[in-house]
Amino acid sequence: MARDNEKRNFALRDESGEESSVFSGSTPRQAALKAARRLDPADSEDDAERIDLRLREKGTHKVHVYEGWSWKESAPSDKPDWMPGEITKGNVSKQGVEHLDDI
Repeated sequence: MARDNEKRNFALRDESGEESSVFSGSTPRQAALKAARRLDPADSEDDAERIDLRLREKGTHKVHVYEGWSWKESAPSDKPDWMPGEITKGNVSKQGVEHLDDI
């Protein structure tokens, strides 16, 4: 088990089992939020399409399954100068954990 301050790596899997990207985080949810922000953003959270995200924790047989979505939103008024006027926000909802036998 990883300690609280250690980053863990999670590979994003598609339907065929191919792993295309790796996201790091101290928790699976943190990595899933990073993956959700890469989705095609909708104009509002209510209009966002929900996509299944499957993240395999590297070094284990566990696949964390999330429902993820993203949307565009105006940046806060106290944003730094380098930040664009529109940002992408994301959210996830955990659906469960699966265990792989084929790795």
